[in-house]
Amino acid sequence: MVHSDPVSLDAVFAALSDPTRRAVLETLGERSLSVTELAEPHGMSLTGFMKHLRVLEDAGLISRTKEGRVVQCELSPRPMQEAAVWLSRYEKFWTGRLDALARYLYHQEETEWQNLPHPHKHKSDPRSPSAGTTPSPPKKSGARGPTRKR
Repeated sequence: MVHSDPVSLDAVFAALSDPTRRAVLETLGERSLSVTELAEPHGMSLTGFMKHLRVLEDAGLISRTKEGRVVQCELSPRPMQEAAVWLSRYEKFWTGRLDALARYLYHQEETEWQNLPHPHKHKSDPRSPSAGTTPSPPKKSGARGPTRKR
């Protein structure tokens, strides 16, 4: 898959692989924020957080603009749309495979169900279809013992 866009899917998936970066994208999906506002909930140094923003920017997922001393970040959804298109091909592939598996398993279950012995088919034969035997229950008392002469 060749694109005129210099951003690669590898960079997009690498950027999406980190939970901090995914959280930043989710936050930016709601509204644009300054770097300081974005970094606050993550409990890390601003320098460490800036590295995450650099990865997102290199992947084309965010854009930064500077207004005076404040750097604003905004979501750039196009690379995610391209990744979603790429993933949708595999979604179609796996959906087709899973549907075929479901049909196969349904057929197997139906075949096994039809091959099971059904008790109502042989009402004239009261025996169990199994080859095993069940022992008779033990007698409640023994034989009659000797009696006394009177």
